[in-house]
Amino acid sequence: MSSPPLKSLRNIGIISHIDAGKTTVSERILFYSGKIHKIGEVHEGAATMDWMVQEQERGITITASNTTCQWGDYWINLIDTPGHIDFTIEVERSLRVLDGAVAIFSGVEGVQPQSESVWRQADRYQVPRICLINKMDRVGADHRAVLDQIRARLGARPVLMQLPIGSETQFRGVVDLLTETALSFPDPEESHFPVTEPVPETLKEELAQAREQLLETAADFDDTILADFLEGNPIPAERLRTALRKGVLEGKICPVFLGAALRNKGIQPLLDAVGCYLPSPLDVPPVMAAHPATGATEELACDPKGPFCAMAFKVLSDEGRKLTYLRIYSGKIKVGDTVLNATRNHQEKVARLFRMHSHKRDRIEEAQAGDIVTASGLKEALTGDTLCAPGHPLVLSGLNIPEPVVSLAVESRTVEDREKLLPSLEKLQWEDPTFKVREDRDTGQTILSGMGELHLEVVARRLADDFGVAVKTGRPQVVYRETIQKAVTRHEVFEIDTEGKSQKGEIRFSIAPLKRGSGVRVNVPENEKIQLPPELRHALQDGLEKSCQTGIRSGYPLTDLEIAVLEAPFVPGITTEMGIRAAAQRGFSLAAGEASPTLLEPIMALEIVSPSEFSGKVLASLQQKRGRIEGMESRGETEMIRAEVPLSQMFGYMTELRSATKGRGTFTMEFSHFSPAPKEDQERFGF
Repeated sequence: MSSPPLKSLRNIGIISHIDAGKTTVSERILFYSGKIHKIGEVHEGAATMDWMVQEQERGITITASNTTCQWGDYWINLIDTPGHIDFTIEVERSLRVLDGAVAIFSGVEGVQPQSESVWRQADRYQVPRICLINKMDRVGADHRAVLDQIRARLGARPVLMQLPIGSETQFRGVVDLLTETALSFPDPEESHFPVTEPVPETLKEELAQAREQLLETAADFDDTILADFLEGNPIPAERLRTALRKGVLEGKICPVFLGAALRNKGIQPLLDAVGCYLPSPLDVPPVMAAHPATGATEELACDPKGPFCAMAFKVLSDEGRKLTYLRIYSGKIKVGDTVLNATRNHQEKVARLFRMHSHKRDRIEEAQAGDIVTASGLKEALTGDTLCAPGHPLVLSGLNIPEPVVSLAVESRTVEDREKLLPSLEKLQWEDPTFKVREDRDTGQTILSGMGELHLEVVARRLADDFGVAVKTGRPQVVYRETIQKAVTRHEVFEIDTEGKSQKGEIRFSIAPLKRGSGVRVNVPENEKIQLPPELRHALQDGLEKSCQTGIRSGYPLTDLEIAVLEAPFVPGITTEMGIRAAAQRGFSLAAGEASPTLLEPIMALEIVSPSEFSGKVLASLQQKRGRIEGMESRGETEMIRAEVPLSQMFGYMTELRSATKGRGTFTMEFSHFSPAPKEDQERFGF
């Protein structure tokens, strides 16, 4: 079947903190659904979804992998996403196009920093979720504590659907609160199906209390359930499922299941829950698309008979060819169809269509609304582009792409490598919008910028492994930002004669600082003082935006400021695009220089888990790094320390932490915000 029935289709992602068990769960889902016939383990480098050599060597997921499997009547498009913050764009673009998600939490560590990040990403795209508390067989596993953390740290409403049978290393099964039956999970070589058993006597009282809480939650979405409950009438499990499904689709509750994926426990009920509670493409609200010329919006229902519209949410360079991952929102697409890239106003022909299984491809002839497929032949498409029918141009809202915070210099080892370096880097930029390449205007070096040390390390390895380009790399450097501290208004006139033709541009504008995290806003209103033709209006906006990208003194981009154009006179035959751009760029440079420019450094949110006996050393180390302690939490014999620390102080911190804690401390960090750099850094860059 090339296109599964929409009602039975589930487009889901697996999201969590690194090492919570995403890929292990994905492997079991593929095994129990019959997609694969042997379980591959992450720690052995044999997991199906971790197909890159570096993923197999490192034991982590680097790139989101897509596959399709069938469970009962349901067809599941599954995306296994990375958990490391350096690869957050993979989670971002996956959640942008998915209908539902399975959030996985470790039964020991609970809600961790990246768990919070991916949860917020899912909130932003309003993706319904169910949860799995994994590693219930580990010493220290406590599902009640994890539920409390989900409520407190994520602001969510978890609904416990199961009780554990046995604890820690004795965990052997679960009690289903809906059916009031016990499930045990035999060895996969004996049976793929859980065994139904009577509920142990020791759990019957806890079962009654937990089921009562479940009924109260279901009653919030079906008034008849509460009435029957008060009257003592039996309530069938199917009615409860329908009510809970309503709550999940509205984003108000998150059913929580228990398991131990490495021991093959709890996966089948999770698959049942994916089909039961998460939405089909028909259950999600219609997407809004805009006409690129008029800006008029249009509602797109998930209808194969509607106008074709899809988002290119991921691009992969596969043996030199570009594979484009598509989420189709409306209409159909066939091999050989001509489509319009409305984002770039460029028509292209679809050469082939594929359904992916990790990095393997199965050819199909057509795909329809609601589906996720890949296409070849789309040479111009990049992440976030909208593809549509040429006669019905539409543009979908794009992605939130984080800015790089770390950079390093690279140079090729040989002349032959030098010729291949820039084309190879261009292909890597196709794939990853958070990876940037520029040439340092002072030294002529090629500078790579990314989300962290690991991100750039992976890129450097890929240059050698995938493209055969050997490079030497420098030390990682912090990517700073510039901003301004006061408002300035400027009037700028540019005029020059070139080849007997006058080039003139004139603008009056103001620049003003904004609060941290606001980014850059360029406002070119339409009024009697700004009556530029569309091409000159675009040139003015583009000139101001590009001026912000080059900085004033350090060369780092500007941020957190607003540019408001007040006047832009237009004289036909005199005012030109070159004149407008030059006036904008020169005027902005001079105005920003008068606006008290200053340097900002990236601050990272840090979470450290350390044995209690070493927490004093860890805290002292953070204070030496200009760190600010945000809070501490005791978890048995360990302390969880939350802090904010400048990125410039964090290079090589893992070695330092291991030394301070005798190898027992771990940490995770993610970008938090930009803050004024210390005086010595300001002076080093000429501020």
